[in-house]
Amino acid sequence: MGLLLKVIVAEANGGERVLAAYALMELQQDYPEVLEKVEVLWVDAGYGGDKFALVVWLMLQAKVEVMKRLTEQFEILPKRWVVERTFGWLNWFRRLSKDYEKLPEMSEAAIYATMTRIMLRRLTA
Repeated sequence: MGLLLKVIVAEANGGERVLAAYALMELQQDYPEVLEKVEVLWVDAGYGGDKFALVVWLMLQAKVEVMKRLTEQFEILPKRWVVERTFGWLNWFRRLSKDYEKLPEMSEAAIYATMTRIMLRRLTA
């Protein structure tokens, strides 16, 4: 289980790549020692493209590897299932199962609180 370092909740029509670059900038300010160790950033197909890879390289000197589906049928993709599993965990909590909040900051705070609870429960088990 990984440690959740940054959450950004934005409107659905926001550009994924721009928001990811924004999250990386904030992480670089808050946790520079963690990002120094990053060599590869695994992303799904929505984050593919040379411009995003260049931004990641300029910020972190890390490679971007796109985890693409090879067939049309369901398959478990390496590394990507970790994100899907985490979304599944978050949906067990009523407050996160629907979009109740009016402010994105409240949704972000709820995700941080929920992940803290999940991680503490797993550490003490």
